[in-house]
Amino acid sequence: MTQLVLLEPEDPQGRWHPFGGVRPISELRAGAWRIRERWEQAVGVGASAIMGSTVAGFVDVDCPPVVAPHPVAGPVIIAASDFAPDAGRLAIPSGITQLVSHGRPVAQVVAGGTGSPTLVGTGPAMEVPGLWLSGAFSLLDVLEQFLGVDCEAFSAAEGEPPAGALVLGDAERVRNASAGVEPGVVFDVRDGCVAIMPGAEVRSGTRIEGPCWIGEGARVLGGFVRRSVIGPRAVVRGEVSNSIFTGYCNKAHEGFVGHSVLGHWVNLGALTTTSNLKNTYGSVRLDTPHGPFETGRQFLGSLIGDHARTAIGTMLGTGTIVGAGANVFGDGRPPKWIPPFAWGLDGRKETSEEGFLTVARRVLPRRNVTVTPAHEAWLTSLYRRLA
Repeated sequence: MTQLVLLEPEDPQGRWHPFGGVRPISELRAGAWRIRERWEQAVGVGASAIMGSTVAGFVDVDCPPVVAPHPVAGPVIIAASDFAPDAGRLAIPSGITQLVSHGRPVAQVVAGGTGSPTLVGTGPAMEVPGLWLSGAFSLLDVLEQFLGVDCEAFSAAEGEPPAGALVLGDAERVRNASAGVEPGVVFDVRDGCVAIMPGAEVRSGTRIEGPCWIGEGARVLGGFVRRSVIGPRAVVRGEVSNSIFTGYCNKAHEGFVGHSVLGHWVNLGALTTTSNLKNTYGSVRLDTPHGPFETGRQFLGSLIGDHARTAIGTMLGTGTIVGAGANVFGDGRPPKWIPPFAWGLDGRKETSEEGFLTVARRVLPRRNVTVTPAHEAWLTSLYRRLA
């Protein structure tokens, strides 16, 4: 059987802050699905490994082994983690050794022998539909193009909406897979489907505007959620628009989050709010240690790394990057670049290693995730590399 291996991109310009080197790019969500899952659907086989020098040893829920790049025996497809294929299944003819998109190689197809950890093959090529990602902010570009299709394609439990719900539009566009939806929830599906995965909970007082994806075991406690992905075991309340909650993160209180991407284990304090539009209505610029760069996006909120936390009432400016493990609190407006493991806003103090690990040991079991020795080893190495 052909293997699938995902190859992580190099990031010399820091465009994948705050996720690059913290979690594999392939484990981020491009539309409803993770990039890895899009590749698995495309080639019809589960990934056997993810290769990336800065994320080797990464451990998380439902993730294949993450290892340093090395030659791999065929038959194997070595695919780009920063390319999101369309949802359709690829029919790869015999003899094809490269998959390309818009003139760039997206995968190497190795029929036999040993393949080097590269995307470039040496023979016939096949064009693949999909989207390249140019950085963390471009996940929102993909969200806008893929989310509607992803939700429409989810056909489990089509038909009658949950009892007591109010549906604006065609009721068959509420795709409820045995989730717990209370009476009084409003589904607006005039512009797209709402797909609700098993074990999710949507409480009365919630309005969901499609397209929207509510992941397995997620909880939506009230408020207005539109055009967003709420990943597995995430908790959301308040106003959320055009955003990606990758999973296992917490926004249990009021506050606005718009055009933002949140990593795993993020916790937003009550009334945390993101600005997603400049007063000038111009393109949003990101500030990083590698220098500023323009995103070309008019709407862009915050990019918040794994294990980051914000205090009550935090106001995040347009295009803010919050590094992994940062604890954002203090007087004044937070800067647009908050380093990993920052403690407060002065940019000089860091969360201690033991303090970071102590909180992680407390937080993960709250979502029924056991902190294994391998998991703790990864968190320790992450802290020592980035702090």
